[in-house]
Amino acid sequence: QVQLVESGGGLVQAGGSLRLSCAASGSIPSINAMRWYRQAPGNQRELVAGIGSGGSTNYADSVKGRFTISRDNAKNTVYLQMNSLKPEDTAIYYCTLITTGGSYWGQGTQVTVSS
Repeated sequence: QVQLVESGGGLVQAGGSLRLSCAASGSIPSINAMRWYRQAPGNQRELVAGIGSGGSTNYADSVKGRFTISRDNAKNTVYLQMNSLKPEDTAIYYCTLITTGGSYWGQGTQVTVSS
């Protein structure tokens, strides 16, 4: 059983910053990638950022230059540093673990950016 626990969400003013964390625990198969998705009300879930096992990263165009994904392999934890936040970043943010044994999702953490 693999569990993902996200933290770090909250309410912030536009222009502010938040750092999300997602810690994986349990019997974790070999990790291929870790990703952050988000879903705003009425919208489809979208990929925000991903980081591969070798450290390569990719970002949605809407967050490039503002968000940074990183990981601590020893702690099985992935982070999302979010700077220069905008109201349109408001969403529930989910982390996901892509492993050789399947994909696992966290419960989500709410990020709300006020204008």
